[in-house]
This record gives sequence, structure tokens and C-alpha cells, in this order.
Amino acid sequence: MARILVCDPFSGASGDMILGALVDLGVPLATIEAAVARLGIAGVRLSVEPARSGAVRGSRIHVDADAGQPSRDWRAIRALLEHSTLAPEIRDAALAVFGALAAAEAEAHDEPIDAVHFHEVGAVDAIVDIVGACAGFAHLGVEEIVSRPVATGSGWVHADHGVLPVPAPATAILLARASIPVRPEPPSPTPSGELLTPTGAAILGTLATWRVPAFVPERVGYGFGTRNLPWPNALRIWLADSHEAASADRSGSEFLLETNIDDMNPQFFAPLAERLFAAGALDVWLTPVIMKKGRPGTVVSAIAAADQRDEVERTLFLESTTLGVRTTTIARTRAPRRFVSVTTRWGDVQLKLRGWEGRVTAAMPEYDDCLRLGRESGASIRDIWGEANRLGEVYIGQRWEQPSEHPGGSRG
Repeated sequence: MARILVCDPFSGASGDMILGALVDLGVPLATIEAAVARLGIAGVRLSVEPARSGAVRGSRIHVDADAGQPSRDWRAIRALLEHSTLAPEIRDAALAVFGALAAAEAEAHDEPIDAVHFHEVGAVDAIVDIVGACAGFAHLGVEEIVSRPVATGSGWVHADHGVLPVPAPATAILLARASIPVRPEPPSPTPSGELLTPTGAAILGTLATWRVPAFVPERVGYGFGTRNLPWPNALRIWLADSHEAASADRSGSEFLLETNIDDMNPQFFAPLAERLFAAGALDVWLTPVIMKKGRPGTVVSAIAAADQRDEVERTLFLESTTLGVRTTTIARTRAPRRFVSVTTRWGDVQLKLRGWEGRVTAAMPEYDDCLRLGRESGASIRDIWGEANRLGEVYIGQRWEQPSEHPGGSRG
């Protein structure tokens, strides 16, 4: 039996909503305050108040900080966390969340990751939200955090960079990078505005997985946001037990789509694969075969979830010369995965950690990060990949549910 935390972001998620839900679930406010105190940031105060909307009751967290707090970029925040006296599992989880946030902000603003000034999300309250959330998760001692699809909101949001569409650019990048499923919009009329903040997306996208197993709830907590909405503006979380193993994801709601092609320009297969991925394919591969009359051909294979099957199939017909597509229902066993960041001599590289039976079994550098750093620095991609791979070796064998310490590089 696995001890899990189940998140239900029916009204989105933000850092203060996550903190409020954890406190409402039973995490002592003193536990969060003690973790924040270990950062060494002066003039920070936390308070909690009861909140209610209709029949839903929960908690709302307030974070107050003295005026004159310095502006912090990712390099400064990373140093703040690395030099803190936080417990390693809390520190490393916070670094992982902020590393994801920094990478998204860097991409959104087209600037080097270490130069990213976080503006709204880099304020003291966001640092407190992330560290406090990681401390709360550690206090509960859960083996896995899982989440249902998240509401993002709609319309527009006012930010330091002007009026932005919801979800804001950094939030949209976090949604894509972590493959966070989005739930449909509530029925109209729906107030416009942001429900999922970059901080909320970074915490859930980094620390949670998105397949909720059957579970037996022990207790429930609600963390309220600041907006008044027609529905309870809260994040709901359960502390629960699950009889399903947390180390593997077994799902049968996927399809293998295949077609044999022997009359298409070989140069068109690469853009076909790109279009299939854009259409929602989970994986795409090509297999050379010998077809009738001895003609060389190619089998195009794509895996698609049930809700993406039609679009992937449509792409095969529109972007290739196929006359028919075979479809097979499949069941896959998938190892859990999450991303962390390590700092090489040339910059930060994301590592994809793979877990099995409660342990990290692989830490693979992301090719795109290595390629980008190679282009920026002129260094060999082999050297960049090799250094990132060596830095990632320390993760191998670590417990899956506890982000592991990484000496000599960023644990983000």
C-alpha cells in the first residue's frame, strides 16, 4: 500500500493555495515557518485564517515581507537555497521547482537562464510558497504526489510585461514541458482571469504525476486563493492510501496507429513525424521494410492517447500518401519520470530521471539543452552531454520520492 497525496486543482493552483491546503490538511504552520526561517531572509511573516465558500471550508495563507527586498535572479535564488540550512530533500525539491520556473521564464523572455529576474514569481512570497510547499510535502512523508487535470483560467492577466493572455507565457511553457493535462473551462458565464499561476504550475509540474490511481482518502484539505469566484476558489488535496504501485503507470487507453508507405519522398518523413508529435502523438518511429514486388517501404508508427487518436489519424492522412491506417488498442507500463537541472561549465542542462520500484534508475541529459549550449558556446555537444551525464550519476539509486542531493552542481 502506498501513501500518496492527491491534488484536485478544480479552480487552478497557486503557491499560496498549495500552502493553505497543506495547512488545512494538518501540516503545522510552524513547520512551514521553520523551513522559511532557514533561508535567512529577514522580515518575512506567515499567517493563516479560516476561509469559506458555500459548504466548502478551508484555510487561506498570507505571506508578508518588509519593504526593500532585493530583486533576485535565478543565480541569486539558487545560491540562497544551496547555502541554506534546509533539509536536503526540501532544499533539492525547491531547487527543482525553481529550476523549472527559471527555464520557463528564460524561454518566455528569450534570455540566459542565470540572468532571469523573476519579477512577480521571484518575489519573496513565491520563494516562501515553494520552500513552504516542499517542507509540507516532506512533513507528510508521502511516497508520491499525484494530480488531476488543472484549470488554467481564461482571458487576460496584467503583469510587469503588460497585458498577457491566460495562461501567461511562462505558465504555458510549464504546461507543455511537464505535460500537465488541462481540464475544460467551467460552464459560461465564467469570469476571466488567471487560475493557474507560474508558481503553482512549477510546483505541480515538477513534483506531481498525472495519473491518479484508485485511492482510499484519510483526510482532505482546502487552500483558498484571494479571488472571489462563483465557485469555491480553492485547491483540494487528499492524504490517501493507494493499493496500486507508485513505481509504474499502466494504462490501456492508448492506440498504436500504423501505415505502410512506399511511394513518398523520403525527405517528407521528418516533417511528417514533427506534425504527428504536434498533433498529440506520444511517440513516433519509422521502420524500413520490403513490401510487395520487392519495393522498399517505411512503416510509420505512432502512439496516441484516446483523446488524441482522431487528430493523429487525420495528420497521417493529410501529411502522407497513405490510403489506410491500422489501429490497435495497446496497454503500456510506463516508468515514472521527472526533471531536474544540473549546472555544467556551459550552463544548465535538464536531466530526465526515471524511476522504478521506488528508486531512480536513470538520469539522462536532454539533447535539446546540450545542443543549445553547444551552439551558444561552440563546445562539443559530446563534452556537454558527458559532463551533464556525470553530474547526474549521483541520482542513480536514490529513493524516487525524495529529490536527491547533487554536490558540485545545481540541484534545480
